[in-house]
Amino acid sequence: MKVSVPITRGIESLFGTRDENIRVLESGLGVRTALRSDCLEIEGEQDNVKRAEDILSDYLQLISEGMVFNNGDLNSYLRIVTGDASMSLRNLVQSGRQRSFGKKALAPKSINQQRYVEAIERHDLVFGIGPAGTGKTYLAVAMAISALLSKRVSRMILTRPAVEAGERLGFLPGTLQEKVDPFLRPLYDALYDMLEAEKVEKLMERNTIEVAPIAFMRGRTLNDSFIILDEAQNCTPEQMKMLLTRQGFNSKTVVTGDLTQIDLPVPKRSGLVEAAELLRGIDGISFVYFDERDVVRHNLVQRIVKAYERRQDLLNGPQLSLKLAEPSFEKPASSGTPQASE
Repeated sequence: MKVSVPITRGIESLFGTRDENIRVLESGLGVRTALRSDCLEIEGEQDNVKRAEDILSDYLQLISEGMVFNNGDLNSYLRIVTGDASMSLRNLVQSGRQRSFGKKALAPKSINQQRYVEAIERHDLVFGIGPAGTGKTYLAVAMAISALLSKRVSRMILTRPAVEAGERLGFLPGTLQEKVDPFLRPLYDALYDMLEAEKVEKLMERNTIEVAPIAFMRGRTLNDSFIILDEAQNCTPEQMKMLLTRQGFNSKTVVTGDLTQIDLPVPKRSGLVEAAELLRGIDGISFVYFDERDVVRHNLVQRIVKAYERRQDLLNGPQLSLKLAEPSFEKPASSGTPQASE
């Protein structure tokens, strides 16, 4: 079957850099496209061609309504709608209204990112589990900044275990804070990306924003706070229990981690693995799982993640997958949520 879709002004973004967007459409639906002087021809199986035509129709209508797609966003949208026949491009775009987070305006790039932000809005304890580049940390920091600026909490606390990723750095010079800062750098990066440097420095001076290793959390009760535990796969079970029991009144905790990047020495068990097993199904706690389709970094990152997952599946054999069984959770309401890379 072959159809022709008329070309209109603004269609340039459909193709993307080196035609990478149109290739997503072709490979995702098994169709072939050809650009003519006045139309785009689509050829392939009838159902696939009809699906491609519907996606392009949504795209052209959104363009005519003033929607502007940047290359990365459109590529992510196309990966979602070509992989999920129940999702239309229009619904995906409209359900992801932009939100402002400090100096950033963000919009969702995947269904799981929408679920993640909606879970953070509805629950006081949320686990975001998945590979690098899926926006787990970045979105959590964005939601914390939003809560802080709107005065829903009085402080935000960002923490992670100080575990070296496969290399020994030796004794670092400087004060205690200077020694642990390299481990906390990804959290600082997200902060400075969303707030002006002067504002971050001022908030940190007043301890309104606190960035510290998890060991600094012992013995505290964190009221009126937005707490983020990053790289939680490198927490021991004792550290995880300690952090989760710090949460006080009017507080929210988001725990993020990647179960394929555990750097704890053998035979220590990851506290994130244990928490996912023990806390699943408890009211008020939400688990959101990401996969390679949610990666919003360079396209190569998605393929790299997929290659490593295939290798891990082979190594695991019939044993428990590192991703664990996904819990069921209620279908999220249709509301906007942001996007980001981690």
